[in-house]
Amino acid sequence: MDVDLRKLRYFVAVAEELHFGRAAERLHISQPVLSRQIRALEHELRADLFIRNRRSIELTDAGRQLLEDALPLLAGAQALRSRVQQAAHGPLAFTIGFMPGITVTGAVRSFSARHGDLNVQVVRTSWTDQVQWVHEGLLDVSFVRMPVEHQGLELRRLFQEPRVAVVPANHRLAGKESIVIADLAPEWLLQDPDAVPEWRDLPDRPGSEGGGPRPSFATVEEKLEHVATTGGVLVLPLSTAAYYTHIGVACVPIDDIGPGEVCLAWSSGRRSPLLSEFADIAAAQY
Repeated sequence: MDVDLRKLRYFVAVAEELHFGRAAERLHISQPVLSRQIRALEHELRADLFIRNRRSIELTDAGRQLLEDALPLLAGAQALRSRVQQAAHGPLAFTIGFMPGITVTGAVRSFSARHGDLNVQVVRTSWTDQVQWVHEGLLDVSFVRMPVEHQGLELRRLFQEPRVAVVPANHRLAGKESIVIADLAPEWLLQDPDAVPEWRDLPDRPGSEGGGPRPSFATVEEKLEHVATTGGVLVLPLSTAAYYTHIGVACVPIDDIGPGEVCLAWSSGRRSPLLSEFADIAAAQY
């Protein structure tokens, strides 16, 4: 039996929220309908996907495997829809994503000058969607900050830059000429630790849970405001830290971690000559 993509989307919402009520709100459907669809999916797959009790739910081993496989499958389906709609309705467009602090003006202008028939657009991305939108077909290419998951992507290295710690202006480390990553071990890291693997690898991080669960932020501005008013630290590429100014924070170079790396990413399943052409133009700019 073929897998129903709609049921798969419902499953992903529940798996990410681990709460049927919140997942139903996110999907704009009723909770009983959502519960029936998940039961139907479990019946079709002949596997229990969740362990349910009165207070909480959690994924079974089968559920964790399905979540791992479902995300790229749904992204591929969305990418297919986007490309078909673009081909059907035109005008031909080329969409470029970029992370805050990365200047893409030169590459975009050079590419646009070569292709006057293209509707070239730029979209600012975030840590969570810089790769996701490539997989979903919403972006043709994206300037991404490493590390990212390589699967399904072509990557062209562009440049490297130092990384700095962002701390409250009155912090014990503010004003130092430089620090080492171990100096941040007692601190509350306000970003996904996958973005700072050197911090995750520290043997002792008494402050790793800080003030409780890590807050969710939509923008760098929100993160900086939290650092300034509530505490916590960030590790950012120098260009990102320079792009934003906030009188309540200080930036301190970190001596013993490698530089941040910026790459151009696009879907490995695509063969458009425009992709390699733009990659060559971007590489020549840096």
